[in-house]
Amino acid sequence: MKSGQATIKDIARELNVSTSTVSRALKDYPGISDETKRKVKELADKLHYRPNAVALSLRKSKSFTIGVIIPEVVHFFFSTVISGVEEVAFANGYNVILCQTNEKFSRERSSVETMLSNQIDGVLVSFSRETTNFDHFKKMIDREFPIVFFDRIPDLENTINVTVNDYQGAYNAVKHLIDQGFKKIVHLSGPDNLAISKQRKEGYLDALKDSGIVAKPEWILECPYGTEKESISITTALFKNNENRPDAIFAHHDIVAAGAMMALKSLGLKIPEDVGVVGFSNWQFSSMIDPPLSTVSQPGFQIGETATKILLDLIHKKTNMESISQNIVLDTELLIRKSSVKV
Repeated sequence: MKSGQATIKDIARELNVSTSTVSRALKDYPGISDETKRKVKELADKLHYRPNAVALSLRKSKSFTIGVIIPEVVHFFFSTVISGVEEVAFANGYNVILCQTNEKFSRERSSVETMLSNQIDGVLVSFSRETTNFDHFKKMIDREFPIVFFDRIPDLENTINVTVNDYQGAYNAVKHLIDQGFKKIVHLSGPDNLAISKQRKEGYLDALKDSGIVAKPEWILECPYGTEKESISITTALFKNNENRPDAIFAHHDIVAAGAMMALKSLGLKIPEDVGVVGFSNWQFSSMIDPPLSTVSQPGFQIGETATKILLDLIHKKTNMESISQNIVLDTELLIRKSSVKV
C-alpha cells in the first residue's frame, strides 16, 4: 500500500476489524476500547490516513470552508483581521479561502463568483472603495446565504456588520490635538463613498464644534487612494504657503499621516512644534518613525474573531439575520505619541 492513499477500509483490513469500528475509534466514540483506539490511531498515523473531505462535506452538506474578501492583504489592519478570522475558523474545523480585490470592483465581483462556485459555507466581506453597486451581495442576502460585513458597511438592508466606532475615534483624536493647543486642524479624509470616511469626518467636525472652533471646508481634503505619494502632494500644496497656515493634521489612516509628515519635513517644519499629526489604524511602523506617530488603534484581531463567530453561528443556524444586532461596534483606543504632544 502506498503511503498517503490509506482509507478506513485499508485500516480495518489491516487490523481485522470492521470499518465502523475504525470510524468510531478515530472519532473517540464510547464503546470502543482504549486499546482498539490506540491501534487504529497508530496505524492511521503510520499510513498517513486523512479523512475524505469531499465525502465528509457531502454527508454534512457543508464544505467546512469560509471565504474572506478584503481590499488589500498587505494592509496592516486587514492582516490583523485575517489573524482573528483564522484563529476562530481553524478552532472550529474550518478552512479559509482569501481573495484580495486590490480595491477593484470588477475583482470583487469575480471573487464572489469564485467563492460561490467553490461551494463555501459563508463569507466575510470588506468591499472595495470602488464599490457603489451592491447587487452581487444583495443576491446572496436574498438567498439567505451566510454573509457578514466588517469595517466597511454597505448601503443595503438586513446586513450584519462588525465595525469600530470610527466617529468616536476621530473625535478623540481631534479633541486631543485641541487640548494640546492646536487650533488650525486639517483633515485628510478618506473616500467620500465609504461610511467609515464619513464617520471619521463627522467626528472631526464635532470635535471642532464642541471646542468652539469654526471648521473650514478648504481644510477638509480628500485622499481617495490613501497613498503616501498622494498625501505628500496634497500636504505640500497646503503648507507651502506661510499665510494662515494650519498647525495640525488629522489623517484618516497612518499611511496618509506618514506621507504628510514627510512633506512637512521637506518644507522645514518641525513635528510637533510647528505642526501636530495624528493618524488612524496603528500600523506597525507608526511607533517606529521619527517622531513616533499618535494614532487611533483599531482592534483588528477582535473584529476578525467577532465576525467569524457570528458567521459560523449563521452557517450552523444557531442564529439568523433577524435575531442578531445589525451593527456590532467595537471601541477604538487613542495612542498618544510624540507627533502630537507639544514640548
